[in-house]
Amino acid sequence: MNVVNHPAELRLCGIQLSDETQHDGGAGQDRFQERLEYLGLDRHAQSSEGGGDGGRFTCFTATDAFARDLTPGFDTTQLCRKLELDTHGLPDDLEREILLAMLASPVPFVFPSCDELMSAVSVRKNIVRNARRTALAFDTEHAERPEDYWVYDLARGFTLKPGKPLIEALQKTTQPERSGKLYSFSCYRATEYVILLSIAQELARCNPRVLAELQRQWETRAIMSGQFHDVFLYEYGSMSEPLPPKYYVPGDRLWFRNPDEHSSNVEGYEGSWVFYLGDGLFTNFWKRDQPFTLISKCVELFHWRNATYRNGDGKLQVDDDVVDERVAQSLRDPAEVERIVGRMLRLRDPGGVYRDGGCVDTTRECARRVRPGTCELVFPG
Repeated sequence: MNVVNHPAELRLCGIQLSDETQHDGGAGQDRFQERLEYLGLDRHAQSSEGGGDGGRFTCFTATDAFARDLTPGFDTTQLCRKLELDTHGLPDDLEREILLAMLASPVPFVFPSCDELMSAVSVRKNIVRNARRTALAFDTEHAERPEDYWVYDLARGFTLKPGKPLIEALQKTTQPERSGKLYSFSCYRATEYVILLSIAQELARCNPRVLAELQRQWETRAIMSGQFHDVFLYEYGSMSEPLPPKYYVPGDRLWFRNPDEHSSNVEGYEGSWVFYLGDGLFTNFWKRDQPFTLISKCVELFHWRNATYRNGDGKLQVDDDVVDERVAQSLRDPAEVERIVGRMLRLRDPGGVYRDGGCVDTTRECARRVRPGTCELVFPG
């Protein structure tokens, strides 16, 4: 038995809001309750008091009936359909989906204040909206940026030109409606830019001093890769305590692993970094109008193995046109889809292991705290 495919029994943990008066005058729980009532979510939520080494807190979770009927097995991918939410047309519906998914969480989302919780929701909304607008050209070997905003240096990465605002530069780089061009990115770097933009937008609203520090950081040196993760993101779930395969909150960054050892040796095809957009959909930066479902993402990753070849120089590559053809063919055959999804919709094996694991990661990532007094963002300079 592979332990990663059989997570331990999970319970509802939801949102933990600190009772510490120094953060919000002790009124945070009341303010959050009022927000739930405004959104019509109070009937789906319950609260209880708790405490520990960190002090007293109020725990808000989904009701048992809600969890049973609307998120069975912690599956949040059907919330929009079951509740008839329109997260594109109605901004409050996106907030509803985010909060309901958090209330139904198997791990606690801990916040020191209601303000910090609301900023976390705002960053998630920003990520979803910005990710929907993002369209790029996939390239693991070359990178492009608007030359009027960015300058490249091998040691510092892409940094801002003097006088160029970070938010404006990121929007022009990732959103072709603003530039008229698709710029080349890897999927990992693309997610960094969307996260950075979304956090910067919230800082502009609630913490301009830290936004100014962020601006100076990107005028000096870009933060990338592992350091980006450490500075900006919090990872929840683990290999030993994996999240359920269908538990996602809109605005999560996550990784789908390629479980095929041979094709995973192709640069850029080790896996796929995406955002969860809500409504059962995941980003497709290369074909923005064709976001992935969990099923279509499983089928796409499965067929990477069937499109792997060596070019004339002997370099291992994946033919994306072949992938598209194989995916289209498979999606027309329900029995084939069931077979592939049964193989892929499993928790992944540990790093370096290719046995019976699937493509689903055990963790998700979300932004760190951004509010004055509780902000966790520390820039290296």
